[in-house]
Amino acid sequence: MQKFAQAVANVKLRWTLLDMTLSEEAFTQAEIRAQEPRQAGYAVAARYDRRTGRVVVKLNTEVQISFPARLAEGLAGAAPEDLALIEISPSGLGLHWPRLDADLYVPGLMADQLGSKRWMTAQFDTTVSGSSSIHLA
Repeated sequence: MQKFAQAVANVKLRWTLLDMTLSEEAFTQAEIRAQEPRQAGYAVAARYDRRTGRVVVKLNTEVQISFPARLAEGLAGAAPEDLALIEISPSGLGLHWPRLDADLYVPGLMADQLGSKRWMTAQFDTTVSGSSSIHLA
C-alpha cells in the first residue's frame, strides 16, 4: 500500500510540474501577444491644446498624432479643463479622461478610429443623413 501511495504522489507531482510548464508557456505566449499592438507605437505623452481644440498624442517613435476632441467618442462638448486631464494606460495603448469616463485606444487612433465601431457607425450614419452636427474636416 505504501508503494502505491508513493506512485500516486509521483504521478501527482509530474502532473503538477506539467501544468506549471504549460502555464509558464501560456504566460510567455500571452506576453508576446500583448506586446504586438505596441510595435507600431504607443503613447508616452498626451495633452489637450485649448487653442486648436485638438488632443495631441506623442508616441514612443517621436511621431505625434492629433485629432479634434469634438470628433471623438466621449469628448465632444466637454469642457477644456476636463479634456486637459488625460491619463495614459501603463501599456501606452489607452488614453483615459477620468472626469469624462472616456477612453480611446491608441492603435485605433492611428487607424483614424475616434471611437468604438458602434459609435463610429452611428456617426457615419447621421453624417450621411445630414442630421448630425459633426462634420469631418
